[in-house]
Amino acid sequence: MAPKWRDLANRLAEQIRSGEYAPGAPLPQIRELVEAGEGSKETVHKAYKALEALGLVTTTRGHGTVVRQRVPLRRLGIARYDKAKWRDGDEVAFIADRVASGRAYQRNEQTQTVSRVEANSLVAEGLGVPVGSEVYARARLVKEGTQPTHTLTSYYRPEHVEGTRIVDPAPGPAGRGGGYRVLYDAGYEIDHMREALFARIPTADEVQMLQLPAGEPVVELHRTTYTADGTVVEFAVGIHSASRFAWEYDFKVPDSAQDRKEQE
Repeated sequence: MAPKWRDLANRLAEQIRSGEYAPGAPLPQIRELVEAGEGSKETVHKAYKALEALGLVTTTRGHGTVVRQRVPLRRLGIARYDKAKWRDGDEVAFIADRVASGRAYQRNEQTQTVSRVEANSLVAEGLGVPVGSEVYARARLVKEGTQPTHTLTSYYRPEHVEGTRIVDPAPGPAGRGGGYRVLYDAGYEIDHMREALFARIPTADEVQMLQLPAGEPVVELHRTTYTADGTVVEFAVGIHSASRFAWEYDFKVPDSAQDRKEQE
């Protein structure tokens, strides 16, 4: 005979899979199930932990246990930076991901703070400036509805962005077309970029800010953006909840041997 917590976990799992509990919906509080005769506090707690292990729910401090979103956001790779989106339209990168995922968005789901800070070793290397140089830091927190998805902090040399909308801390993108359109209008058209990704355990502050469930890793992104002449106009660090994104890249496969033949 299966233990009582396993029976409860199986019943709740079936309710989740059948749609009785929709993605994002909270499960009853433990005390409510105890009062309903589903077992002791320990029994319900074990059942919820089993659902968490199956990837069906997430539990965070202050938000309880909720049904996990089944379909992560598509985090576009190259396509999210298509110039036609931000230069000719108003589809900044986080909005491009939502559109590609068929998900709703509000521009004010991106909040931000802007400040002048001293460049640490990582930022200094990324921007190509001495350690301790003053740079602008534009820190954003992006949510889908009330659920945080990621943070992104972009660093700029003051001479590139002083007096532009990039240093305006108002919620939402930096005006029509966002930051890349601002750089474009200032004469710094982006041409190519490099992204580096790695997964790691989140810090306590990141767990709280992103409302991460227990055991959830984060994906850290380092993005360096260049003009055609190689000038770095942005270095950005993003922290993404690992389960809330599906990373997608579409690119032409290089053939360096053929390129060398053509250059000879």
